[in-house]
Amino acid sequence: MRLGVLDVGSNTVHLLVVDAHPGAHPWPAHSQKEQLRLAEQLHQNGALSKHGSDSLVAACRQAKLAAERLQVDEFMAFATSAVRDASNSAEVLRRVWLETGVDLKVLSGEDEARMTFLAVRRWFGWSAGRLLVLDIGGGSLEIAAGIDESPDVAISLPLGAGRLRRERLKNDPPAPAELESLESYVDKLLDHKELDKVGGWDLAAATSKTFRTLARLAGAAPSAAGLWAPRQLTLTGLHQVSAFIRRIPSTGLAELDGVSPSRAHQLPAGAIVAQRAMQRLGLDELRICPWALREGVILSRLDQLT
Repeated sequence: MRLGVLDVGSNTVHLLVVDAHPGAHPWPAHSQKEQLRLAEQLHQNGALSKHGSDSLVAACRQAKLAAERLQVDEFMAFATSAVRDASNSAEVLRRVWLETGVDLKVLSGEDEARMTFLAVRRWFGWSAGRLLVLDIGGGSLEIAAGIDESPDVAISLPLGAGRLRRERLKNDPPAPAELESLESYVDKLLDHKELDKVGGWDLAAATSKTFRTLARLAGAAPSAAGLWAPRQLTLTGLHQVSAFIRRIPSTGLAELDGVSPSRAHQLPAGAIVAQRAMQRLGLDELRICPWALREGVILSRLDQLT
């Protein structure tokens, strides 16, 4: 069957169409992205701006038309932290439905962590043993761990790279005092009692654009090497990358190989979250997984069909 999945994130609205059936590898048939930066369209009162809502409606309409053109058998749409955190979320969701016919579901942070964990578990398989997964998004950090396909621990913290850049790093490049303050803030939020239950993993993995970019800057294989090329991020490599990128303005970061120009300004904040999370959990290395939340949603739906 052909499935269409629309992922409305804090930075990007991404439509992924895959051909798949239960028990098989879901093969991408079409992918299209639009940079909306919805998290940056939130007013001080927490409401998504009219411009942000207009952009979201237009993106959902285009995605629905593309899915119809590609003759998908089922179309699923979900939103994460930017829409989840908006004080006018219900109003925005209703407008999307009325104007586009897209039934946009909001995932909780815990559900986001669980779906991502499922995707990473399927990618690495049962030989990974007890698995630990980290995912830095635009608005939140998800951490999950477990021995099965559903994690024992699933945590979501408001430590997304875009959120922290917008709220706590006002200069470009960030001022040393800002970075020190951000490190303290991240450490405070990572002092979470649920994280004490995470220990005892056999394989630690990471997914998301932030982790992939940091790994590339630390020497991991480029995207041109293909989906199956092994990639990892060591704490030592992350220290070196973090010390380097925090001194460079976003225009300079955008010129580096592997850095998306639209997300360059978020990278110093993302590096701090990655570094402090690895230190908090006692991680020396993370394996980079190309599958993430979208694949988890697809796999979960296919499991329901069996």
